[in-house]
Amino acid sequence: METASHHFKALADHLRLLRADRGLTLQELAASSGVSRATLSRIENGEVSPTAETLGRLASAFALPLSQLLAPLEPDFPPLVRHADQSIWSDQEKGFTRRALSPPSGQLKLEMIECEIAPNQRIVYERPAFPGHEHHLVLLTGALVLIVDGVRRDLRPGDCLRYRLRGSSSFETGEQSARYIIAMA
Repeated sequence: METASHHFKALADHLRLLRADRGLTLQELAASSGVSRATLSRIENGEVSPTAETLGRLASAFALPLSQLLAPLEPDFPPLVRHADQSIWSDQEKGFTRRALSPPSGQLKLEMIECEIAPNQRIVYERPAFPGHEHHLVLLTGALVLIVDGVRRDLRPGDCLRYRLRGSSSFETGEQSARYIIAMA
């Protein structure tokens, strides 16, 4: 099994390469993402793991789905991924855990992610990775307030919300955690 420090380094190296491949300086990426140059430097050096919100900002700045930012954490593309082998990424600060359910592949359009957000948390994404990104979210447990492009939806277990991201979105929990599956195409 891969270690957390290996994941930190793999993600740091991948983010640095994405920036370099686009010919961006840290300052230019900071300006386009809204993430400070100092924070970007610490992330690229593997000193800290980015938060969910920071990853959202970077995905938008690079115009890539979040899964492609986290791609180095995924194994090579197998048709079946056992539960124990599914890639997990966590934002300890927000109590957010993201499990990649789908076999990873940049060639596939649809991906499914299982997420859990701890109680009394709010995660804000200022803009989508790319406008029109389609999501289908099914709440499994807890309660979740999802605000997409200024429209508030209060979700309960079993509810499914389909939406396209064009602007900001936020995920907010109350007194209990929320666990959901999101399919993105």
